[in-house]
Amino acid sequence: MKQDNQIPRMVHEPFSAAARPPKTVRIDSDLVIVGGGLAGTCAAITAARAGIKVALVQDRPLLGGNASSEVRLWALGATSHMNNNNRWAREGGVIDEILVENMYRNREGNALIFDTVLLEKVVDEENITLLLNTAAVSVSKRDGETIESITAFCSQNSTQYELYAPLFCDASGDGIVAFQAGAAFRMGAESKEEFGEKFAPSEEYGYLLGHSIYFYTKDIGKPVKFVPPSYALDDITKIPRFRSFNTATDGCRLWWIEYGGRLDTVHETETIKWQLWKVVYGVWNYIKNSGKFPDAETLTLEWVGQIPGKRESRRFEGDYMMTQQDVIEQRQHYDAISFGGWSIDLHPADGVFSELPGCDQWHAKGVYQVPYRTQYSRNIRNLFITGRIMSASHVAFGSTRVMLTLACAAQSVGMAAAHCARRGLLPRDIAEPAAIKLLQRDLQRVGGYIPQFKLEDEANLLRQAAVSASSKLCLESLPDDGPRLTLERPYAQMLPAQRGRLPRMAITVDAAEATQLQVQLRQSSKRDNHSPDVLLKTLHFDLPAGDNQEVALDFEQLIDDSRYIFVCVMANPFLTLHLSDMRVTGLLALQYWRTQTPYEDIGVEEFEFWTPPRRPKGQNMALRLSPPLNGFDPQNVCNGLARPVAAVNAWVADPADEQPTLDIRWIAPQSISRVRLMFDTDFDHAMETVTRGHPEDVMPFAVKHYRLRNHAGEVLAEVRDNHQTVNQIDFDEPIETDHLQVEIVASQGDVPGAIFSLHCYE
Repeated sequence: MKQDNQIPRMVHEPFSAAARPPKTVRIDSDLVIVGGGLAGTCAAITAARAGIKVALVQDRPLLGGNASSEVRLWALGATSHMNNNNRWAREGGVIDEILVENMYRNREGNALIFDTVLLEKVVDEENITLLLNTAAVSVSKRDGETIESITAFCSQNSTQYELYAPLFCDASGDGIVAFQAGAAFRMGAESKEEFGEKFAPSEEYGYLLGHSIYFYTKDIGKPVKFVPPSYALDDITKIPRFRSFNTATDGCRLWWIEYGGRLDTVHETETIKWQLWKVVYGVWNYIKNSGKFPDAETLTLEWVGQIPGKRESRRFEGDYMMTQQDVIEQRQHYDAISFGGWSIDLHPADGVFSELPGCDQWHAKGVYQVPYRTQYSRNIRNLFITGRIMSASHVAFGSTRVMLTLACAAQSVGMAAAHCARRGLLPRDIAEPAAIKLLQRDLQRVGGYIPQFKLEDEANLLRQAAVSASSKLCLESLPDDGPRLTLERPYAQMLPAQRGRLPRMAITVDAAEATQLQVQLRQSSKRDNHSPDVLLKTLHFDLPAGDNQEVALDFEQLIDDSRYIFVCVMANPFLTLHLSDMRVTGLLALQYWRTQTPYEDIGVEEFEFWTPPRRPKGQNMALRLSPPLNGFDPQNVCNGLARPVAAVNAWVADPADEQPTLDIRWIAPQSISRVRLMFDTDFDHAMETVTRGHPEDVMPFAVKHYRLRNHAGEVLAEVRDNHQTVNQIDFDEPIETDHLQVEIVASQGDVPGAIFSLHCYE
């Protein structure tokens, strides 16, 4: 049987005096997204799951952009490698799902595997039409402020696509759609005077960030020579940092091999790429052939990026433009839809050829809100702008530009587009207060986190239910069963304190000689931050030499509201602190790392960084508390927060409870079609996607095996091997019950079972 589009045995067309048009296919959808980096990908998945048809157009053979195997940059955001004070700050929603899945399949950080994770997430969505190797080439407008269609061309199948939709999203990085549509944009850096940004760069520093190309090396176990190409940089001393090269550093740890900040980073990308290739091959020639690196004898150059990773080009104007003050002051916005927390990270425009340090990074004391008004054009009525072209000044862009921050914000575009499509609205309409509340609600429903906002969900049937549990954690102690830590640096325990008098505590230390122990009690100047920048009290203890000395800590401190406090044991190399192997949702241990000290008045603050050592390190302190520390109550599952912030915000079972169960009871039977649970996949873990490996493929706090039962004890659903944050159970037919029970059978690690939130819907 002849199939549709089957080519006959012979094709012969006569000469045509007129130019032949390419094969042209029209695609109609609700939303066209141009750009398949992490931002465009997450926007597309979010929109598709919200029920609208999406055409996702990507000019590369893979999704992910800078995170793909073509560039191989690790994806990061507010966690900043866990090297700041933004605790439990990994982004939520679709991007969290992707990161957790990549961790499960790819803890080693193989960029090729991450490609497959992204592709699978997109092709599994029936509402997405994916066009790879397809470049948007022109824009047609219905009128001066409205896009009608986009023309795109795929060189691999020689097909032209005419893409029609009522809504468009530019996530292309350079803004190819927004630019052709005539949207207002900026390129370069604003002056200090325009927005009062004290960190705005000077002419000497430069006004654009450049591109980078990375390389990987491999030890093949026998000598291998390297003959450099003729275009390799022959004078390594042109790179001021050439003395820092070594054989152990490759991949995106060489982010500072950067160039192009003095050029047009849109139209001169090929020029920039060639210069970066010259640098990379020149660097490798120096390592292999200078004689200064004998351990390079058996190393070969395994991979060099074929395209550069872009940092900055055009930034388009929305109804709001983020500035330095939004980041550093953590300004509040009624239309917040996501958050960021990377440092304001600017680079010298001369890149690898600069005498200056490769970057100038300054952090805020906590995460900041990203407003929805930065995600659509103020000029083109039906155009969303997301990814690195979002509306931000050059200085604010230094923070917002990182991939997970952009992906997190882009999820709001996908959800907003679904709201627009269902209600016949345009992007700006969603910025109205009533509409933005619905958008915020729907983003939080699927795992998004918005600082300072709780999920207010009237449709959640738990609002009318009584919630209880078979047990809850009352933290009396963390057992003294872990390693010993010599106090070369200060070590702190974060504890979720409740309003009232702080419990008395006891820690255990060994003293190599008679010495003094100093313990500080601290809190954050903002309740939802986790920078221990306010000293409440200091205790001093004169200790004799000896092991296993229990030290009683009574700070006699009243806590004005529930918040995290920090018990900081200060450095003393003669003391060894006893730690505990017990890990608990909402508890973290930190170590003093460094102090951020601005070199002049650049609009940022001086404060200390206390950061968690990564597992398998980072054990909690062994300690006793009297009275026990509470706050792990079952009612937390319906408080509207699904991660620790100022409190644990989770139900945590007693570790001695062999069959922890969460009970939900209604006065009358309810009709339930959907149940959504959110578990603890350790939002403090950065989950870098490539290069950096991880100690686990699953997070130990996550519930692995659970059952959902009804009033009769019948099992409605059972999940045996969960590793994800969000679990959604949809029943084929609505169930009628006045009692639901979640039975936790096992967690992924030796950790008390915990649930952040539970939603039930008709």
